[in-house]
Amino acid sequence: MAAPKKGRRQSAPGKPGRALAFILIALVALTGGMFLSGHTTPRLGIDLAGGTSITLEARNEPGQANAINPTNMNTAVDIINNRVNGLGVSEAEVQTQGDRNIIVNIPKGTNEKQAREQVGTTAQLYFRPVITQAPSGPAPEPSPSSSSGTDKEKDKGKATDKATDKATDKDEANSPSSSASPQGRAVSEALKADPTPSASDKAKAEDDKKKDEKPSPTPSTDASTAKLQEQFTKLDCTDKKARAAAGKGIKPSEPTIACGKSPDGKTWDKFILAPAEVNGKDVDEAQATIKQDTGAWVVNMDFTKGGAKKFAKTTSKLSQQQSPQNQFAIVLDGEVVSAPSVRTTLSANAEISGSFNQDSAKDLANILSYGALPLTFHEQSVTTVSPALGGEQLQAGLIAGAIGLALVIIYLVVYYRGLSLIAIASLLVSAALTYTIMTLLGPTIKFALNLPAVCGAIVAIGITADSFIVFFERVRDEVREGRTLRPAVERAWPRARRTILVSDFVSFLAAAVLFIVTVGKVQGFAFTLGLTTLLDVVVVFFFTKPLMTLMARKKFFASGHKWSGFDPKRLGIKPPIRRSRRAAGSSVGPVDPKEA
Repeated sequence: MAAPKKGRRQSAPGKPGRALAFILIALVALTGGMFLSGHTTPRLGIDLAGGTSITLEARNEPGQANAINPTNMNTAVDIINNRVNGLGVSEAEVQTQGDRNIIVNIPKGTNEKQAREQVGTTAQLYFRPVITQAPSGPAPEPSPSSSSGTDKEKDKGKATDKATDKATDKDEANSPSSSASPQGRAVSEALKADPTPSASDKAKAEDDKKKDEKPSPTPSTDASTAKLQEQFTKLDCTDKKARAAAGKGIKPSEPTIACGKSPDGKTWDKFILAPAEVNGKDVDEAQATIKQDTGAWVVNMDFTKGGAKKFAKTTSKLSQQQSPQNQFAIVLDGEVVSAPSVRTTLSANAEISGSFNQDSAKDLANILSYGALPLTFHEQSVTTVSPALGGEQLQAGLIAGAIGLALVIIYLVVYYRGLSLIAIASLLVSAALTYTIMTLLGPTIKFALNLPAVCGAIVAIGITADSFIVFFERVRDEVREGRTLRPAVERAWPRARRTILVSDFVSFLAAAVLFIVTVGKVQGFAFTLGLTTLLDVVVVFFFTKPLMTLMARKKFFASGHKWSGFDPKRLGIKPPIRRSRRAAGSSVGPVDPKEA
């Protein structure tokens, strides 16, 4: 009694309607999500849409064996992304690939030479004393309440100013100081002074003598000062192009103008900055930590031996100045990322405190660390594709896919006849799932369909069709052994299922290995191959098999019609395959319950 019960459990058809309803609901949900997201077509890669793709390889500097790590690579991605955005590119992609490569995809319409210059150079980090700081924006119309507004700004600056024995307050004093109204005079006096403290008493005496004599500036100094002041007045940091052009081409040894976010992170400030006195290479390490006594996030900087001397000279001078000239600006790629004030002389280490949260503190620490990061990037490959060539490649890929699909359908129709309808319906469901998922992956994980990915989708047609063939042949083998169609389908499924899973696992494993060990566009092929292999399992389990179970109940298939795919003559058995088998089974006795 136990053996027949086990046989019935293996051949139980289940409820195919539920599986078909599941796959239908999933397909409708994915399609609805695609239209709701506003993306109805997959994102195209550079080789299909046109543009420039740059692959950068990170390399350690001599003596720095462990500099290539996820933290440093992610920081590099953020900085390169800011540079690319500075070119006015709205759809550029910058992402890591593997453990030491960065891929920069810039769409069509971008200057390739300019883009390569921006992404291929090391980030420039400098510490510059602040000469003047003011809110930036379109030139406002004068109003009677301007003086009271200035008082409010001064009060705001005082509220954020906190005297400590280390650098304090991120982006302190986002308004002009009390001496900022005669800006031309302040700028002139600051530029005339030596930007760094003198290295000897003799030099100090000479400086004091010069101050007493009050020499008149040379015409060239007046001209450069006036030009800088004019640029500062006209600078509108709310304009993205103006921010990118501010200070462009200025040497570190020259004064410059720059933009930076105000403390609230919503508006912009503009600065006049003195020549750089400390650079990023002088920073040994920067870490974001929680201050034990206050529980607030701070950023701690440690300087190299040479950097400590430079920083001590700079902070010694700044600590004696009034705001904003007691601030030093941390400038990365021409943009002020922080401008803390100084209250005392600092040397080997410093602490930057202010209104930090965990993310902003870590971001600043990463920026400071990147200035001293022992990484250089080398161009591994640069590919530029015109939109016309990309369109031609996309068309060729679609034609190749259509030809491959047509050949598979012709083979299925000729060899399996009626069964080919089940296979074609399964292929259509698989194609619909693949299309909707690829479309949704575009805005979700920035997946872009490139030419190798199209090749992977074409190869997947054969993999999917192979699963149908395995199942159909198992069913035919059961029919040849004398079983009727309905029990033949249920008995064939466990064996076919095992074969399909093993085959798809091998394909998925190959795709996963290929995705991990390769770099560049080949990963698109591996990703698409792996995705379609997983979808093949879903379609076979939740659509092909349930649909086959339902079709086996139809007279067209169960009676062995010559166009059904179960024609007795083509299978090499005596017709009819259904009624004669039931009659034969009744005379045998115990065989029939096992087949039922």
